Amino acid sequence: MLSKIITLALQHRLAVILAWLGIALAGVLAFRRLPLDAFPDTTPVQVQINTVAPALSPLELERQATAPIEQALGGLPGLSEVRSLSRFGLSQVTLTFEDETDIWLARQVVSERLAGIELSAGIEAPRLGPVATGLGEVFHYLMTSETASLSEVRSAHDWIVRPQLRSVPGVAEVNAWGGAEREFQVVVDPVELHKRGLTLVELVEAIERNNLNVGGGTLERAGESALVQGVGLVTSLTDIEGIVVAAEEGVPIRVRDLARVVDGHAIRSGAVSADGKGEAVLGLGFMLVGENSHAVTRALSARLAAIEKSLPPGITVESVYERTALVERVLRTVRTNLLEGALLVVAVLFVLLGNLRAGLIVAAAIPLCMLFAFDLMTRFGVAGSLMSLGAIDFGMVVDSSVIQVENAMRRLGLARGGESRVEIVRDAALEVRGPTMFGELVILIVYLPILALEGIEGKLFRPMALTVVFALLGSMLLSLTLMPVLASLCLPRHPKHGEPALLRGLKRIYRPTLSAALRCKTAVILAALGAVAGGALLATQLGSEFVPRLDEGSLVVNTVRLAGVSLDESVRTGIQVERALLAAFPDEIERLWTRTGTAEVATDPMGLEVSDVFVSLRPRERWRRARTQAELVAAMDELLATLPGMKALFTQPIEMRVNEMVAGIRADVGVKLFGDDLGVLRAKAAEIRALLEAIPGAADVSTEQVTG
Repeated sequence: MLSKIITLALQHRLAVILAWLGIALAGVLAFRRLPLDAFPDTTPVQVQINTVAPALSPLELERQATAPIEQALGGLPGLSEVRSLSRFGLSQVTLTFEDETDIWLARQVVSERLAGIELSAGIEAPRLGPVATGLGEVFHYLMTSETASLSEVRSAHDWIVRPQLRSVPGVAEVNAWGGAEREFQVVVDPVELHKRGLTLVELVEAIERNNLNVGGGTLERAGESALVQGVGLVTSLTDIEGIVVAAEEGVPIRVRDLARVVDGHAIRSGAVSADGKGEAVLGLGFMLVGENSHAVTRALSARLAAIEKSLPPGITVESVYERTALVERVLRTVRTNLLEGALLVVAVLFVLLGNLRAGLIVAAAIPLCMLFAFDLMTRFGVAGSLMSLGAIDFGMVVDSSVIQVENAMRRLGLARGGESRVEIVRDAALEVRGPTMFGELVILIVYLPILALEGIEGKLFRPMALTVVFALLGSMLLSLTLMPVLASLCLPRHPKHGEPALLRGLKRIYRPTLSAALRCKTAVILAALGAVAGGALLATQLGSEFVPRLDEGSLVVNTVRLAGVSLDESVRTGIQVERALLAAFPDEIERLWTRTGTAEVATDPMGLEVSDVFVSLRPRERWRRARTQAELVAAMDELLATLPGMKALFTQPIEMRVNEMVAGIRADVGVKLFGDDLGVLRAKAAEIRALLEAIPGAADVSTEQVTG
């Protein structure tokens, strides 16, 4: 079979070259469509359900909303885990499905179940969270103003910025955090209400009746048709004040007789501050599942720049976190490593083969195999990331091509006439094709178990294994077809026979070493066994982790204060933290913004006592107080420990989001306790915390606040 393929390729050399040019073109086009991200998305298939009830305590909300929703959603097909969170005014239920479940099917069956749930009065209808994953939060932008109020800034965001960003292809949701939602508020005077013999329900019903537009059909007159409409929608405070609630002896009782009407804002569940200068409005852009984060982030950034021109005077908007920066930094690292590796391979090939043409022929295998892999990655839905692109090993890619070209050179050098160059190259390829094919198959077999991994491990390592397999398949196909063709066309008919000087020098060293090893076989075997045993002993002393920690270029400082603290106090503390960090680390920190509490769409619900301080770092070469991120975190932790009334925990944006979606916690390791007695659970949690703090290397050990 192999001999037929090689023979056929040499008989149709032009067709083989054109075919590989087509493969290269397809690879280039595939790379332009290849989804790019910094890291493989390991989050499971999830559906979040948010239910808002502004007046209910966590306990009542759990009884009246969380528990009924959990019971109604039990037994869904593919459902593997249900977890919930009940905070003041907010219930969140998170459903985790099996990995093979289609996200759109999961959302459909959840919506069907939710349609049959009837909740108590005062509880809003449950709403599904955005169709995003742990890596979906790709874009942050801040809106600030020195002249406009928080309500005006928030209104500009909700009516100008958000609708346009939502229309960007690939965007699942644009969330708002902070600011103040403007409201017309009716502050009732209970004394006046009682004096007039009216109830609060009557007042509310009167305002509702008088705050709508109605249609009256059409009126035809003199051959013309006029639209009849009753306009009653309130547009100002005066309109509300003039609404008639009742009549007393023919005298109308209006809203202004019973209450004060003021221009205020809704009860705030969250706030944002930036750079220690005060409050702002934070916008969050979420990417749709399966989209290209690099392309979506760039599109959001471009649209935001266009929107800025249409904002009211005095209001500014700027992006502060873009996944594009991290993706481009990761891709730049991978690109540099691949280029340096390719150049090194070409140099080594030239030195060892001793022939420029042979070195260039083998070097052609590197880009062709990569383009072949890009094409298959696009077809099989493998995203380009640090794990997948960084897994390509040029040594494996060019191994079979090196052997074939070197053997073809040797056979051409030994030829004395009679045979054509094509026949010599064919015989040389057939001579080594079996052993090289066997070696490539062994490498492929090694990666097959990785393809069988499931869960988080499979999502993390399967792209790496698939990329290597695709590159090796390209290498096998290349060595069977294009390498013999290029060797027959480009190698000289009678190349200079003889080994390069470097190989001759290495052989002079290797021969006596090999002879000595063969004379002292027992000693060599014992030395090898001793080296293996020593290595195994040292391996037991090494630390281990699931994957190396990716330096994202940003930090998140999770600050926790005592339960029961007000939102204003949390904002004040957050601004204090921002100013302290900026003053202590001006060369390391570029921007700071703090989000406290919960956003409008509760993708990341927190209590008013919890804040996330996002720290955008400058390039490493500008740092002065630290050389590594670990040193910087240690210095920041030492500084924040001096601030009273709070505890600081350090993580990174993607790391935090993935941990939270996978396990419902933000830490790398978490311990969950289950039971009926909350007091016993709190006591046992304190005991576990004490044990964990005693473990060497443990840092930022804390327990969740469940009471206040």
